[in-house]
Amino acid sequence: MSAVPADRGETLEAPSRVPFGEALRFWLKLGFISFGGPAGQIAIMHRELVEQKRWISERRFLHALNYCMLLPGPEAQQLATYIGWLMHRTLGGVVAGALFVLPSLFILVALSWVYVSFGDVGWVAGLFYGIKPAVAAIVLQAVWRIGSRTLRSPRQVPLLWATALASFVAIAFLHVPFPLVVVAAALIGVVGARVVPAQFAGGGGHGAAQKSYGPALIDDHTPTPPHALFRRSRLAAVVGVGALLWIAPMALLAAVQGWHGTLAQMGWFFTKAALLTFGGAYAVLPYVYQGAVEQFQWLTGTQMIDGLALGETTPGPLIMVVAFVGFVGGWTRQVLGPDALFLGGALAATVVTWFTFLPSFLFILAGGPLVESTHGQVRFTAPLTAITAAVVGVIGSLGLFFLVHIAREHPTPGMPVDLVSLAIAAAAAVALLRFKAGVIPVIAACAVTGMLLRLAGIS
Repeated sequence: MSAVPADRGETLEAPSRVPFGEALRFWLKLGFISFGGPAGQIAIMHRELVEQKRWISERRFLHALNYCMLLPGPEAQQLATYIGWLMHRTLGGVVAGALFVLPSLFILVALSWVYVSFGDVGWVAGLFYGIKPAVAAIVLQAVWRIGSRTLRSPRQVPLLWATALASFVAIAFLHVPFPLVVVAAALIGVVGARVVPAQFAGGGGHGAAQKSYGPALIDDHTPTPPHALFRRSRLAAVVGVGALLWIAPMALLAAVQGWHGTLAQMGWFFTKAALLTFGGAYAVLPYVYQGAVEQFQWLTGTQMIDGLALGETTPGPLIMVVAFVGFVGGWTRQVLGPDALFLGGALAATVVTWFTFLPSFLFILAGGPLVESTHGQVRFTAPLTAITAAVVGVIGSLGLFFLVHIAREHPTPGMPVDLVSLAIAAAAAVALLRFKAGVIPVIAACAVTGMLLRLAGIS
């Protein structure tokens, strides 16, 4: 084992081989503490895996993260899958990725049942009255966070600014389907990489490693393990198994309830959604809203906002809000009959989660050995940068929708809008953007405020 001097004059040795059981316990713990959205989840993994446990070096961690940034799907969950796969082969990747999701699924099924069963109770309704403006503020914070990372000065990247503005107009006013926005942005990136490559340099990445925390189990110069080397036979096997894992449950759902049945349509719709989640959950939410609320009417717009609020307060990827969508849709459509509403909702939530996350596992297990070497080459990263710029506009349209919705839901007497909700949203935005308050404390404060206002008869 190698050793280097530590900052305090100590000598650090690289960790010895990590048993699978020890890694499993860590991934299980991570599933219950992964609050704070992708930024918070990645920070937790960095602190635990790079700084404290030193299972992977800073440079290798960022290299894996940058690869996950190129993929559709939740980057934090994919990063856990990637590191688990690198350490303990396919089983390690599956366990790490699954345990990142399963605690959130169980918690959201329970909270969704409480919501549909007791959502009309006064104090519960008051909680959601306060949470909705907080969610609008959180979406605005996401616009700022992603925009500040992607859009530099308009003079430096005018094409990216134009892409963001065009995507906002396309979604908010022209109601262009989200997949078309993604495709158009990717084409802009492909062309832009050839014509004005400087505008697309450095977008969407996470920088380079700057610090060493001592020798790691998977260090900067540790050879790629044999199972992570590219082989055509392995790629074919992973793709074949992945196709089977998609076809078998889809065929079963279609055979039992028909292709146009609720569960089969949920599986197909969320498969498509999983392939469009460039830029994180906020980017795909407009597409989920278009399908789940407007097209299939599995739930209402108000319920969609409430589901996002629940997703913000639970561990795991924010895209797990789709489990809430599935539960409410399965409950309202009575997919297992009127005498099994909970089981129908839980089954629908599970189906939605399966088809949403299956592609994420396949992207890592199949593409990890193949695509890593392409990172950092502008012709590959430019489409991602353009899509991320479009995501800024898309999320902005989502924020506008939320603000309009909360303003109109309970208008102040004598006024066309709900001034109280807008005031709560403004206060939450100031807390998040100006004072850098955490998401959970802001949601909790807004929820208590809404409950007190509702009980006092003010809202």
